Amino acid sequence: MELRGTTIVAVKKDGKTVIAGDGQVTAGESWVMKSNAKKVRRIYDGKVVIGFAGNVADAFTLSERFEGMLNKYSGNLMRSAVELAQLWRGDKNLRQLQAMMIVADARDLLIVSGVGDVIDPEDGICAIGSGGNYALAAARALARNTKMSARQVCEEAMKIASSICIFTNGNLTIEEV
Repeated sequence: MELRGTTIVAVKKDGKTVIAGDGQVTAGESWVMKSNAKKVRRIYDGKVVIGFAGNVADAFTLSERFEGMLNKYSGNLMRSAVELAQLWRGDKNLRQLQAMMIVADARDLLIVSGVGDVIDPEDGICAIGSGGNYALAAARALARNTKMSARQVCEEAMKIASSICIFTNGNLTIEEV
């Protein structure tokens, strides 16, 4: 049985970066297994926020490896993400992991993809997961056409995504750096 149902959106605006994630875990195509999962959390002594989508065990494995890289490289987010991506691509066991992450600190916002890519979103807005495209479109429109804060954009984008995507709900975890 495939577990689905994650939407994570991140917005960097006016010196703040906010990551919001929903709480839904869906089993297959038919039922909600859990509605209040926490897919956004702080790591590295609270200085880094991470949101993950994909297989939960795989996402935890990758987030633990990422935190290890942060410790190794003194909190340098970009270097840690690149080193994780290289490890991810080069290790035959890690290559099998099915997950993606959005990671952020006070300076950088990055997507670390399931194939070992590190992506710096050009407009400071990104999203991953089942409802990611809906949340991304909503966040871009709101950021460009309103004076909403990063947190408000994330909250409203997630509300819009949850009204469209059956794999997304409104039980949000929101962290700001």
